[in-house]
Amino acid sequence: MLPKKTASKEEKRVDSAQEKTSGSFDAREMIMDHIMDSYEWHLFTYKDYHCSIPLPVILYSKDKGLHIFFSSKLHHGESSYKGFKISTEEKYHGKIVEELPDGSIVKPLDLSITKVTVAFLFTMLFMVWLFVSIANAYKRHKDEPPHGMQNLLEPLILFIRDEVARPSIGEKYERYMPYLLTLFFFIFFNNIFGLIPIPPGGANVMGNVAIPTVMALFTFALVILSSTKYFWIDIFNTPGVPWWLKFPIPLLPLIEFLSLFIKHIVLVIRLFANIIAGHIVALGFFALIFIFGEMSLLGGYGISFVSVPFTVFLTLLEILVAFIQAYVFTLLSALYVGLAMEEPHH
Repeated sequence: MLPKKTASKEEKRVDSAQEKTSGSFDAREMIMDHIMDSYEWHLFTYKDYHCSIPLPVILYSKDKGLHIFFSSKLHHGESSYKGFKISTEEKYHGKIVEELPDGSIVKPLDLSITKVTVAFLFTMLFMVWLFVSIANAYKRHKDEPPHGMQNLLEPLILFIRDEVARPSIGEKYERYMPYLLTLFFFIFFNNIFGLIPIPPGGANVMGNVAIPTVMALFTFALVILSSTKYFWIDIFNTPGVPWWLKFPIPLLPLIEFLSLFIKHIVLVIRLFANIIAGHIVALGFFALIFIFGEMSLLGGYGISFVSVPFTVFLTLLEILVAFIQAYVFTLLSALYVGLAMEEPHH
C-alpha cells in the first residue's frame, strides 16, 4: 500500500488563494457579458440568483431534428437540455452545441432569437411606427407647420438630403433617399437604445459585427447596381496613368479593384470597432468600483468619485458618437454610390 501523499505548503497556499479568488469580481466576464450576444436578457444578479428574461432557442440537428425551447431550460449555461448546452470551449464559446453519445461536440443549425435579434426587431418596428406616424401627420396637416416628432426629425431628414445625398450623388439623389435615411436612422436608434440599460435597450447591436457587415453588403450591392461603364473603365484602365502601371503587370487596376472591396470592409470595421470600444471603455471605468471595492470598502467608495463621473461623461460622449457613426456610414455609402454613377470625362 502506497503512503498517502501530503500536499506541500506551496500547494496549500495556491489552493487557498484559488478558493479565495474563486468568488471574486471578474471585470473581463462582466464586460464581455454586456457587449456580446446572449440567449437570454440578463437583468441583475443577487448572490447566486440570476434574474433574466429567457428567449426562444431554435435549433436544427441532423440527428434530432427541429427543437424549440426557451433558454431557461439551459439554466444560464450551467446545465444541458436534450443534449444541447452552451459551450465553454474556445472554439464555440458562448454558442449552443450538441453533445453526441460518443462524447464529441457538434454545432447544430442555430436560428435562435438572441438578445441582439430582439433589439434589432424592436428598432425595426419602432422605426416603422415612427415614420408611418410622421408621414400620416404630414398628410393630415399639409398647410400647417410641423409639430411634435416632426419638429425633432425633420432637421435630421433635411440634413441627410442637403448635406449627404445631394452633394455626394448629384441630380439623381432622390431615388437613394429612402435607403440613406433608413441606414442613418437604423444605426442612430440602435446606438441610442444600446445606451439604455432597460430591455429592449442595452443590446450591443452595432457592436455585433454581423449587423454592420450586412449593411455594408447592401451598400456594396447598391454600388454595383448603380455603376456605369465609365466607373469600370476608371478601375481597369484609369486615364492619365502611365502604361507601365497597367501592362504587363496590371498593378494599378488590381489595386483599384481590391479597393472596391476594401472600402466596404473599412465601413464595417469603423462602425463595429468604434461602438464596441466605447462600451468597453465605459464599462471598464464602472468595473473599477468593484475591483477597488474588493480590496477595501473605502477604496471602492473612493474610486467611485472618479469612476462614476467618467462613466457619465463617456455615456454622454457615446450619444455624440452614435450620431457621428450613423452620419459617417451614411455619408460614405452615398459617396460610394455617387462615384459608381460616374459620367464620361470631357
